[in-house]
Amino acid sequence: MLHPPRDRESPQRIGFLLLPKFSMMCLLSAIEPLRGANRTLGYAAYSWHFWSIDGAPVAASNGIPIAPEASIDEVHDFPAIAVLASYEPMAAVDRALLRWLRRRFREGSEIGGFETGTTVLAEAGLLSGRRVTLHWETLDAFRETYLDVDARDSLFEIDDPVFTCSGATAAMDLMLHLIARQHSDNVAASVAEQFVHTEIRAAGVSQRMAADRQAGVSEPDLVRVTETMRAHLENPLGLAELASRCGLSKRRLERLFTRHLGVPPQRHYQRMRLERARHLLRYSELAIGEVAVACGFGSAAWFARAYRARYGHPPRVEREHANDA
Repeated sequence: MLHPPRDRESPQRIGFLLLPKFSMMCLLSAIEPLRGANRTLGYAAYSWHFWSIDGAPVAASNGIPIAPEASIDEVHDFPAIAVLASYEPMAAVDRALLRWLRRRFREGSEIGGFETGTTVLAEAGLLSGRRVTLHWETLDAFRETYLDVDARDSLFEIDDPVFTCSGATAAMDLMLHLIARQHSDNVAASVAEQFVHTEIRAAGVSQRMAADRQAGVSEPDLVRVTETMRAHLENPLGLAELASRCGLSKRRLERLFTRHLGVPPQRHYQRMRLERARHLLRYSELAIGEVAVACGFGSAAWFARAYRARYGHPPRVEREHANDA
């Protein structure tokens, strides 16, 4: 997948290991561009194959089951392997799967992680020092857990021989990029047009929608301020320092938020920190006190009060619900 094809007689093969509750949208966004490339090129340039850990059908997060061709025990020499996961990526992972991934990687397979499949690759020890991405909801928890991995808020990343994707429609952008890399920009553009995908997004594009687009306005100052806030969630900036770093007056800063988002900047800042806390409670094993510190709250009591006011229950209940899921 990451290198030019050898000839027309040997399609590029990619195997998708489907873990329970994988994202159906992600899978379809990955395989449909390959089908479109075959149609555009007029020959079978790509083939795709589905596997499960034990060979049994796997239900996606929407409940639709997919019947695999084989179990992992039946798969040995394969050029490209992608792990697809979504909710609870580690629920079905055991030592045998991690050994299998290490063996395939050691024997030369290119390895990919889609959405939270990246977490499985990290657990197998395949991502140390590498540039990767995964779905934004689990990104903060991943960073706190795998300190030796360069996890980024990007649509997809390619750090040969590893490719990772944040999931959903970003899988289409990754595949279109690989098609362009193997064939040409014109072929990739033709495939994109088949799916009315009018813009092939680059790897470095952020997963999150900018604040001004969320508010339905065009306001670069608002984007600059919210990006600065997002970069300082653990150690929040005071209002004066935030305004100074963004080249604005405090008055201008306050007007921006009340006019476009309907809340003062301090309130929006706290909501961003609480959103990060929610993701850490759901997807990391950090203690509640550690989550409070990681999100810029000086005490567990202050954090609990703010969390309850925002979500209607304390952090402890959020963690319990996550553990019961």
